[in-house]
Amino acid sequence: MPTASGNEQWRRVTLTADGPALIEGPVEFVTADGRTVRSDRFVVALCLCKRSKNYPFCDTSHRKRRRST
Repeated sequence: MPTASGNEQWRRVTLTADGPALIEGPVEFVTADGRTVRSDRFVVALCLCKRSKNYPFCDTSHRKRRRST
């Protein structure tokens, strides 16, 4: 397994059972349409269900309607 060295720092990503991906910040990521989004928050919740009105950030919309399995 590779290790972080030099200026690299590990970022922890926590995948929740029925909600967002929680990423320790600060973080910068690129969306599917090419936008660069930055957040300096301690933990960033990224929407995985695409129901968020604040997508790509989670606004807890996943709680209102469950995915069918």
